[in-house]
Amino acid sequence: MTLLPTTHHDLLSELVRRWRDDPGATYRSWFLWDERLKNFRSIRRGLQQVVVEIESGRFGVAYRGSSLETVVHSIAEQRQIFKGADHAWLWKPKLRIPDIYESPDNQRAFGRLLDNCSCCDTAEEIISHIRSIDALKIKGLGPAAANLLYFLHPTLVPPFNTAIVKGYNAVTGAKVKLGSWDHFLAMRAGILDLNDRYRELLSNDLGAIGGLLFDIGSGRYPAPPLEDDATAADDWLGRLEHARAEASRLDKTAAAQGETDRTHAEIQAWLRDLGHALGYDVWIAANDRGRLHAGCPLGQGCLERLPDAIATSPGADSIRLIDVLWLAKGGDGVAAAFEVEHSTSIYSGIVRMLDLALSGSDLHAAAGLFLVAPNAREQDVRAQLRRPAFSRIADLDFAYLPYGELERNRDAIARFGTGLKAIKAISSPLP
Repeated sequence: MTLLPTTHHDLLSELVRRWRDDPGATYRSWFLWDERLKNFRSIRRGLQQVVVEIESGRFGVAYRGSSLETVVHSIAEQRQIFKGADHAWLWKPKLRIPDIYESPDNQRAFGRLLDNCSCCDTAEEIISHIRSIDALKIKGLGPAAANLLYFLHPTLVPPFNTAIVKGYNAVTGAKVKLGSWDHFLAMRAGILDLNDRYRELLSNDLGAIGGLLFDIGSGRYPAPPLEDDATAADDWLGRLEHARAEASRLDKTAAAQGETDRTHAEIQAWLRDLGHALGYDVWIAANDRGRLHAGCPLGQGCLERLPDAIATSPGADSIRLIDVLWLAKGGDGVAAAFEVEHSTSIYSGIVRMLDLALSGSDLHAAAGLFLVAPNAREQDVRAQLRRPAFSRIADLDFAYLPYGELERNRDAIARFGTGLKAIKAISSPLP
């Protein structure tokens, strides 16, 4: 006979195991999502841009249209766990919060927090910088900023939102409140303890346990009872079974997301095959090379490493994550770069392409840069490119390549095309 778990520790272990196996929970739908880590560098670059604009006095006095809005929107597009991430940053005129738009001193203090935390390496330094800005008592600038710090130091700072706080309180019996840095730091210490206790089921990256607490706090799973009581444990296991049945009902949503990821790989495969047909060497994003399409790795038959001229350039870490590159046969110049933006953050793909175009090498300064997206996303793409953060795009050869045009014309281009002429003919200039 199998003994049912009864202690809080055993029950929580059981919950973590079931959560990890649930295709619709954040562990599989967000934490293991390939695009999650791919977007980290772009978000970090965006935060650097925020710092630069604040230091130079160019940040402005509004959230809308600012470099901060661009970054936070990219974070909010990281699936359900960060949905609504921009709410804390929207200007509330009656309350005059968050007070980083009309107060230059507070704005500079916020910039120093981001800059200092991006440069430090230890938890003690991060906490010291948090204490420094907390001492200023800037109205409305609370631990919502921890979401920004998470993308700078994912092993030291957990993500933060209302559902995560609710989940943490339910699991631990704590009474953490929103809006207080003291409460956030206390919760951070407790999350680190929990993560250490269940590390073999979680990760050094605090996004994993953050996702677990989010799913508990948002009601996907019930928290196990705090008391070690057999009756309470039995009741909780029954509610957990009900939650699992409800989760299976939601599997259609998870399956639809799987189709999204499959389509992304399919478009990469189209571009790979078309590049080869046109006589180019092809590079597939480093973290996508092993992804399967039609039973074969995407990187099969492609370059295994970037030419030295690119691999040693200033933006190499970002360039190697561009979805597809076409390079001159046997050479080291990029002829074309493609970012496939099926449903993910358009912002991140644009930043990677800018890293390529502005990396300082004449070898690929004139490369064709293509954002490849569903026909229905064209207005979204154009709206993103109108942001001040992307003003340099007007000087570059950017184009929008819709899926429909690529699908209809790829066979003919492969048979009769040369160079980039045909690809440009089915694309629309941006912005």
